[in-house]
Amino acid sequence: MTSRKLKRPVVYGIYIGAVVLVLGAIYLIEGSLSKGTFKEDDNERPVYVSDTIFSEDIPVVGSDSKILRPYTDTEVTIVKNYYDYQGNAESQIESILYHENTYLQNSGISYGGKDNFDVVAILDGKVVSVKEDSLLGKIVELEHSNGMISVYQSLSEVIVAEGDSITGGAKIGTSGTNNIAKDLGSHLDFELIIKGETVNPESYYDKSVSEI
Repeated sequence: MTSRKLKRPVVYGIYIGAVVLVLGAIYLIEGSLSKGTFKEDDNERPVYVSDTIFSEDIPVVGSDSKILRPYTDTEVTIVKNYYDYQGNAESQIESILYHENTYLQNSGISYGGKDNFDVVAILDGKVVSVKEDSLLGKIVELEHSNGMISVYQSLSEVIVAEGDSITGGAKIGTSGTNNIAKDLGSHLDFELIIKGETVNPESYYDKSVSEI
């Protein structure tokens, strides 16, 4: 075969054309990646999205989420009622705590009847406080995204820490005793605060968040 030398203008044309093709390919690949449309292998290539996902400080509670009881053991019962200012005299007497010659109105409900039962979160939320009080024992406070605060007192054990995100039904700790109601034995003092007002928890269990 007879070899022929390409003329210089032809060589330049081929060179320029190759450069244009390479640059064009790079442009198309980068454009596809930025739009998330380039796929080599769905199992190996990352998926690109244009939206930014923000994580909230407090887990969002769905409007259809139901408020759970702060315990799961069916043997647990009410051992001291919530003090209702609009209730009758008999129920009010049953919700009074007596400590060091002082009568105190129970601002929550005391659940007991069984030693060291599991205490659980009533809704998704964030642990905003974990502390120990000389009278009330170990205390955990959860904040929920719907303006609700739940407070768990008289705990013997706490397995969460301040700043933790927790799901409804997850264990927070274990019931215990305190120095303000020793006669109740192992129990949980539970308070529910809605829009800054302490309410009777028994009126809200099994309700959807949208109903509140």
